[in-house]
Amino acid sequence: MESPRIEFESIEWQALAPGARHKVVERGGKRIRLVEFTPAFVEREWCSKAHAGYLLEGELQITFPDRTVHLRPGNGFAVRGGGAERHKAQALGTVARLLLVEDV
Repeated sequence: MESPRIEFESIEWQALAPGARHKVVERGGKRIRLVEFTPAFVEREWCSKAHAGYLLEGELQITFPDRTVHLRPGNGFAVRGGGAERHKAQALGTVARLLLVEDV
């Protein structure tokens, strides 16, 4: 039987885009990601995927068409998918590290 523990230390970083990288595990229909954004990461297009997460380190700004939300370490967040809450993320400071849980 597979252990429920996820040892992110043993997983290699994968580049997502300039200024963004992640470590990914998929289990039970969920994708669990440890993600790092730096200020070099710029989302050109709106993201329409659902995300639930927790900011571990740094500061993160999530921009929606009608508002901007500023997150600090210890803040959790949930963004609806399907275009209901299209958004763009941006690191404030040197790095924003977060844990995301998404449906596969």
